[in-house]
Amino acid sequence: MTLRRTVLAAAVAAAALTTTFGIAHAADWPTRPVQVIVPAGAGGDTDFNARTMARFFEKVTGKPMVVTNVKGGSGTIGMSQVENATPDGNTLFFAHTGIVIVNEVSGMIDRKFDSKLDIACIPAVDKGMVLISGKKSGFKSVSQVLEKAKAAPNTVIYGTEMGGYSHLQGLIFQKKSGIQMKFVDVGSASDKITSLLGGRIDLASISYGPVQDYAKTGDMAMVAQYNDVANPLLGSIKTFKDQGMSLDMGKPYIIAFPKGTSPVIIKKMADVMQQITKDPAYAKALEDGFKQPVSFYHTKEANDVLNRVRTDFLQYKDLLQQKK
Repeated sequence: MTLRRTVLAAAVAAAALTTTFGIAHAADWPTRPVQVIVPAGAGGDTDFNARTMARFFEKVTGKPMVVTNVKGGSGTIGMSQVENATPDGNTLFFAHTGIVIVNEVSGMIDRKFDSKLDIACIPAVDKGMVLISGKKSGFKSVSQVLEKAKAAPNTVIYGTEMGGYSHLQGLIFQKKSGIQMKFVDVGSASDKITSLLGGRIDLASISYGPVQDYAKTGDMAMVAQYNDVANPLLGSIKTFKDQGMSLDMGKPYIIAFPKGTSPVIIKKMADVMQQITKDPAYAKALEDGFKQPVSFYHTKEANDVLNRVRTDFLQYKDLLQQKK
């Protein structure tokens, strides 16, 4: 055998060995703690869902998940960190469509959600999103908001995080209802709550969990829930559809790995998450924390859902970018 053939044969054997090792490694996943990058601060809805998942992941697999909060850049810093991580299954991204799709629509990033990430599944959908008013505004229904906004355009103040999911919710509400609101960048969910309580803004879109106590005390009113089919865990809060307008904007969360992660690992993660969603204790944790029903979409369904959401949201690209 010539030297060239010997070297070639050795290279082929090495490649085969590497492939075999990679498949074996993927089949054994997880073999060590898995880092979960959450592109948001502690205490919010994304962080809550990630930490709840992590707790039950360890219960199923015997391996812990380490949740790391990476704030900044409207979620783009955390997203880039995962995109550039080694695709070995030991780092994953837990975010929602506001990060992976709305950021593209708003111009914060210049790429489609799956260009540098492999989507494993949609582990949950936040169906607890509500349009909330501060006590000072006096708004308790959609009709009251429309009445004032039409009589005095740009006087109803909508607090948001410019370029984010709640910003898009406000823009779609405004467009569908034919009104003009004043958009004010106040920041994260906790900042919106502070601004509502202080009377600096009239409206905001937030997950129900962190504000449910304020609804009970009367410091805030729940104007509408962003579901065409009412989330029964939200009690008597009417949907937009109940009040004459279809506005269904539940917020899907996503689990994704760096591009190039083994399909075996991606499937295992989706299968583990599907198993978690069947645990009654998990369902109770979601209900107690954020009045969130259990939802789940496996890999193919998840990608289909995200592509549909992206197509819908791209209709508002110019509007979202002009309002930034």
